[in-house]
Amino acid sequence: MRLISLALLLTTAFALTGCNKRLSEVPAALPAASAAQDTNATARLRAEGDGLLALHRQIVVLMDGEATLPPAQRREVQALGQQLFHELLQRQQALADLALKPESLDATAGLLTRIESEPSWFDADRLAFKEVLGQLATGLKNAQTLDGIKLARRAQDDLDTLAEVEKAYEQELKEVFGGFAKRGIELKREKWTDYVAKLKTLHTREAVMKQHGAQLPAAADLAPEPAASGAMRGVAAKEREVFGDKLPPKTVLLTFDDGPHARYTDEILEILKRYQAPAVFFQLGQNLGKVGADGKIQPGNGSAVAKRVLAAGHQLANHSFTHGLMSKFELVKVKEEAANTEALLDAAGRNGDALFRFPYGARNDGALTTIEALKLRSMMWNVDSLDWSDPIPKSIAARVMAELDKQQRGIVLFHDIHARTVQALPLVLDQLAAEGWRFASWKDGQFVVSSDKPAAPPPMAAGELYRDSHALVIGINQYTAWPKLSHAVRDAQAMRESLVTRFGFRADNVTLLTDAEATRANILKALNERFGDSKRVRRDDRVFVFFAGHGSTRRLPSGREVGYIVPVDAGLNDLQADAIAMPQLQEVAEAITAKHALFVIDACYSGLGLTRGASPAADSNFARTNARRIGRQMMTAGGADQQVADDGPGGHSVFTWTLLQALNGKADLNGDGLITATELAAYVAPAVSSIAHQTPAFGSLPGSEGGEFIFELPTAQEPALSGAVAQLDDKASQFAAKLDEASTAGRQVAAAASGAASGVQVTIKGLDGKDQALAATTARVDPGARVAAQRANDRGLQLYRERRYDEAEAAFKEALQLQPKFALAANNLGFVLYRRGKFADASAWFEKAVEMDASRSLAWLNLGDARLQAGDEGKAMAAYKTFLELAPKHARATELQAWIANPSDTTRPKPL
Repeated sequence: MRLISLALLLTTAFALTGCNKRLSEVPAALPAASAAQDTNATARLRAEGDGLLALHRQIVVLMDGEATLPPAQRREVQALGQQLFHELLQRQQALADLALKPESLDATAGLLTRIESEPSWFDADRLAFKEVLGQLATGLKNAQTLDGIKLARRAQDDLDTLAEVEKAYEQELKEVFGGFAKRGIELKREKWTDYVAKLKTLHTREAVMKQHGAQLPAAADLAPEPAASGAMRGVAAKEREVFGDKLPPKTVLLTFDDGPHARYTDEILEILKRYQAPAVFFQLGQNLGKVGADGKIQPGNGSAVAKRVLAAGHQLANHSFTHGLMSKFELVKVKEEAANTEALLDAAGRNGDALFRFPYGARNDGALTTIEALKLRSMMWNVDSLDWSDPIPKSIAARVMAELDKQQRGIVLFHDIHARTVQALPLVLDQLAAEGWRFASWKDGQFVVSSDKPAAPPPMAAGELYRDSHALVIGINQYTAWPKLSHAVRDAQAMRESLVTRFGFRADNVTLLTDAEATRANILKALNERFGDSKRVRRDDRVFVFFAGHGSTRRLPSGREVGYIVPVDAGLNDLQADAIAMPQLQEVAEAITAKHALFVIDACYSGLGLTRGASPAADSNFARTNARRIGRQMMTAGGADQQVADDGPGGHSVFTWTLLQALNGKADLNGDGLITATELAAYVAPAVSSIAHQTPAFGSLPGSEGGEFIFELPTAQEPALSGAVAQLDDKASQFAAKLDEASTAGRQVAAAASGAASGVQVTIKGLDGKDQALAATTARVDPGARVAAQRANDRGLQLYRERRYDEAEAAFKEALQLQPKFALAANNLGFVLYRRGKFADASAWFEKAVEMDASRSLAWLNLGDARLQAGDEGKAMAAYKTFLELAPKHARATELQAWIANPSDTTRPKPL
C-alpha cells in the first residue's frame, strides 16, 4: 500500500500587483544608492533612452495611416520605416549593454525608475523599452549581488505590466505598425488618439522623411508592390533575379532575413523541423563574425548557429555584411559587403547555390551587376510578412495568408530575429497544411518542390498553447528499505507513454526514473537542473511531474507536520536526510520558468495550506487568457493518513488508472478538446473517492496566478475497430462503469456532450484539506460538426474498449448524424453490432463504410467476417479478396489465402 501524509508546511505572504495599472504607478523600489554613483553612466543611459524613445515616436508617426498612401509613397515609407526599425534594434541593444555593466547598476536603477514613472511619457512610450527590459530581466538574474537580483525582479515586474499596456493597445498597434490595409471606418480608443496627436506635435511624416532623406533609396530601386509581376525599373532583365511568381500554384518558399540570432533562429529551426519545411536563411556577415584587413576569417558565435541551420537541412544565403542601403553604396563597397559575407558563409560550411538578398530590396543595376560578378544571384520576395514592424503574431500570420491567397504562390519574407516571428510561424504553417500548400526550396538554379504531398502539420502538436512540453515521471516498486509496491513502475511507464504518444511531449523531454534510478539525488537533479534551466524550459512551456510511490510525514516539535515523497534509497528513520520534503517541491514549482506546471502525486497528502483557491472557470477566450497567467497546480491521490489503493485494474493503482481514463477524453467535460487541470480533478477526485475510499485533493501552489495546465486532446483519428483492438477484461469494464457513475462530473458528461449542460460543479478536497467547489466547465463549446463527430467516434472507441456496447453504439450513431460520410464511424458502428451477434446489420454498416471509402482494408475484412458469420460464403470470399489486395501482409492473410484457394470447412477462417 502507498501511504503518505502532509500537514501545514510553511506560511507564505504574497504582495499581489494589479495587472491593469499603469507603469507610472509601479513603485520604484531602488536598491540603496552608492555614495560614488557613476554620474557618467547615468547621463549616458539617459541620453540613450531619449534617443531610443525619439526613434520609437518617429516610427509611430511615420507608419500611422501608411496603408492609405499611394503605392509608390507607401513603399518609400515602408523602406524608411524598416531602416529606422533596424536602428531602433541597435539602440535597444546598446542601451541594454550599457545597463548590464556591473559598474552601472545604480544608473540602471534610475533607468528603471524613468521607464516606470517619467511623468512626461505616455504608457505607449514605454513600449519602446520592452526588449531592453527583457534583456535586463535575463541578464541581471545571474548577477552575483543582491542589488542586481532585485533589479532583475523589478525589470520582470515592469515587463509583466508592460504586457498589459500592449494588450490595451493591441488593435491600435496592429493598425499603426502592421501596415495591413483595411476598408471602412475603424474606431480608436481616445487614449491612443491622444498619444498619436501628442507625437504629431513633435514630428510629422514629412519631417521624419526629410530628416532621414539621405537614408531613402531611390524610388526606382525599391521592390514593387507584391502583386506586381516582379520586374523593377532600373533593372535590365527580370530573369537576372529570382521572384516568387515562377513557383507552381499553391507552393511557398520560406525565407528568413537578418540572422543568425542566438535564440530565435534555433527556435525557428525547431518549428520548421516539426513541419518538415525547408527554408533559406539570408544571413548578415556581421552576425557570423569578422573579416580582417588581410582577409583572415574570425568566426563569431553566430557561426555556430549557422552550422546548425545547415545541419537541419536548410540553405544559407548572403544578406550583405552590415544591412546597409546598397543602392547608395559605391560599387567597391557593395563588393566588399558581399564578398566578406561570402567568406564567412563558406567558413560555416555553406553549400548549394549562392544566393543574395539586398537589404530593404534596394538595389540598382550597378549593385546587381557587382554581386553577379561574385557568382551570386539575387532572390527577392513577393509576400512580405512585415514581422519587423507588426507586434501581433496573429496579424502577421493573417497578412501572409491573405497575400498567398491573392497570389496563390510566393517567396515569403520573414526575419529570424524577432520573438513574434517565432509565434507567428506555426500559425502560418498550420494554415498552409490545412489548405494543402506545398513547400519549395532552391537548387541548381531552379525551384524544387519538396514533395507532391501537401504540407502536413506535426503529429500531436499542441497548437498555440505551448512552445514545448517537459515532464519528470517517477515510479518506484523495489524500495531498499520500505515495503515493496506492485504497480508504481507500471503507472509511471503508462503515464510516460500517454504523454509522448497522445499529448505530443517529445520523448527526449520526458525523464523517466524507475526503481534503482529514482534516488534522491537523481530526482532532485532532474527537478533542479532540467526544469531550472531557463534555456531549456521557457516562458511558453509547460512542465508535468508525476510521482508514484511511498510517502510519509514527520511531525516537528512545534506540532506542524512536514510531508515527504520517498525515493528508492530512503531509510526508514531519517526522512529529513533521505527523503524529499514538500517545501523543496514548492521551491521547484516557483523557480520554474514555464507558464504552467502540474504536479500529480499518486500517494496520500493532506493540505498544503498554501493554496490561493481554485482556478477561475474558463471563458470564451480561455486559451488566450490562460496563456498570460502563471499556473502552479497539484493533484494528489489521497488525504492525510489514508491508504492509497495499489491494486486497481490493468496493473495500475486505482488513482492512476482513473487518471489515464480521464486523459483519454473523459475529463473533457465541455467538449472543447482541452482538458484543464481543474476538469481533470473534477472527474478523477469524485470517482476515486467513491470507489477506493480515498480522498484525492487538488489546488494551486504558491506562485500561481490563476493559470490552468492544459492537455490538448489529439485530433488524429484512431484506428478502426477490428478483432485486433484490445478490450478491458470484465472486472476492469465494470470498474470503469462504476467510476463514471460515481463521479459527479462523470454523471454529466453525456449531458454536456449533447449540449444539455451549461457547467459542472464538483465539490472536492483542496490541498488545505477543506472542501472546495470547482467550476469545471462553462457553457458547452460548439467545435463544429466535423470535430464533434470525431470526438463522438473517439468516445465510442473508449466505450467499446470498456465493453459498454449500448453506449458505444449510441456514440457512433451520433458521429454519423453529425458527419454522414464518416467511413471510420460506420465501420466502428458495424463492429459493435458484429460483437453483439447482429451480423446482417453489421454487414450493412460495413458495406456503407467501404462505399464511403473503398481503401479501408479493415472494413473489407470486417465485412468478410460478418458475411461469413451470416452464412454467405460467396460474398465473404469477395470481401476477403479485396482485403488481401489492400493488405497482403496482414496477420490473417495466410489463413484467408488458404481458404480462398480451397474453400472447405477445414480451412474456413475463424473470425472473432
